[in-house]
Amino acid sequence: MKTEHIQGQTFHGRRGALKNTFRYGVDFVLYSFEEHDAPKLLSRNRINLWSIWDHRHGGVRGDGCGATWFREELEKRGGPASAKIVLLTQPNFLWFHFNPVSFWVALEEDRPVAFLAEVNNTFGDRHCYFCAHYDFRHIAETDTLIADKLMHVSPFQKVEGRYLFNFGWDDDAIRIRIDYQNFNDGVLATLEGKRQVATNGSLVWAALRRPFGAARVVALIHWQALKLWFKRAPFVSRPIPPKPLVSNGEAVGGDQ
Repeated sequence: MKTEHIQGQTFHGRRGALKNTFRYGVDFVLYSFEEHDAPKLLSRNRINLWSIWDHRHGGVRGDGCGATWFREELEKRGGPASAKIVLLTQPNFLWFHFNPVSFWVALEEDRPVAFLAEVNNTFGDRHCYFCAHYDFRHIAETDTLIADKLMHVSPFQKVEGRYLFNFGWDDDAIRIRIDYQNFNDGVLATLEGKRQVATNGSLVWAALRRPFGAARVVALIHWQALKLWFKRAPFVSRPIPPKPLVSNGEAVGGDQ
């Protein structure tokens, strides 16, 4: 498959007594490790303007195995061996890398039947949430997939509650909704953008429009944390990261 460039928007809105919202542009790529066809400015396992590295995805943080790992996770849960595996991620910009969340997606007939949210925090931890219907039928945008929150992400949110995922996947756009709920507290996060084939031109334009790539993402995260600190948001110390690496979600709602 041809690599796609998702020039998207992400929104975060904090619930509870202390409100905070922001929206900014992001550049994701939809990439196949097994059928990769990328423009020259996007490399695999080699420094370039943009790059994707096997060891950064699929397994323990910094020691990943790429798509092989996700295929094994899919098949050990009874998922289809025939599924096409793709990764939705923010690639490295030059030598900078940080991605709060990437999504491994299993496709049948070009529709998702399972996904795994690969979540990273700024403390060096990773936890992955695997979501699918029990029979691995297609996931519709109206389907809600629920996973307990198990890893510390923000120092201003507790490791309690649950994530509610909605996964919209059309031929021309991707829409992901992550609703973290913890009684009256929580955060609503969305990612959406049009699907288009990645080109050298689109990758150059992304570098000019939003320079510094992953370094920019880290700076924005810390800027929002500083704003919450000034608003006197309660601070939560980092707990011990969870084990095992992957936990399973469950599907509710939609067409059962």
